Amino acid sequence: MIAAKVSIHRKALVDEGVSIKARSRVWAFAHIASGARVGEDCNICDHTFIEGGVSLGNRVTIKCGVYLWNGVIVEDDVFIGPCVAFVNDLRPRSRNYLDSFCVTRLSNGCSIGANSTVLPVTIGKWAMVGAGSVVTKDVPDHALVLGNPARLTAWVCRCGIKLDFGLSSVATCKCKHTYQRGKNSVFQINNK
Repeated sequence: MIAAKVSIHRKALVDEGVSIKARSRVWAFAHIASGARVGEDCNICDHTFIEGGVSLGNRVTIKCGVYLWNGVIVEDDVFIGPCVAFVNDLRPRSRNYLDSFCVTRLSNGCSIGANSTVLPVTIGKWAMVGAGSVVTKDVPDHALVLGNPARLTAWVCRCGIKLDFGLSSVATCKCKHTYQRGKNSVFQINNK
């Protein structure tokens, strides 16, 4: 079912049985397979593919050259940069068809930088993956990871700015969000 106020470019391919909610946009040469679900206010850019078992939350941005395979779960407010590659089979073989696929979860508000490769992991809420990174392990909430393999390099606010804890276990961003640092985690302690 395609809701009212959805914009689909005339050169996009949207199969029957796709659900797209209000105010989402699908650009040229995008292909959304039957069974896929797209939330409200999403932006699906050119040359993308969304397989039938994929579900997108609301306000998701998928830039050009991204293919979302079965097993990828995308929550609200996620940004996926150009040419990000996802893996849903850790032992691929030609003509070997799986009964189920590995799961990759992109949690609320996370951002994946251009040309990153993401194995079946969970990317935490408001985390950021730097461009060109290879993510082989789960990424905690608010973490900034970089490199191959991707490693934790800093903690970031919901707004994307690096948090400066200094010698303290508490940091307040310029945008007024305050965070508490744990041993291997950071969590927001106010809701401004």
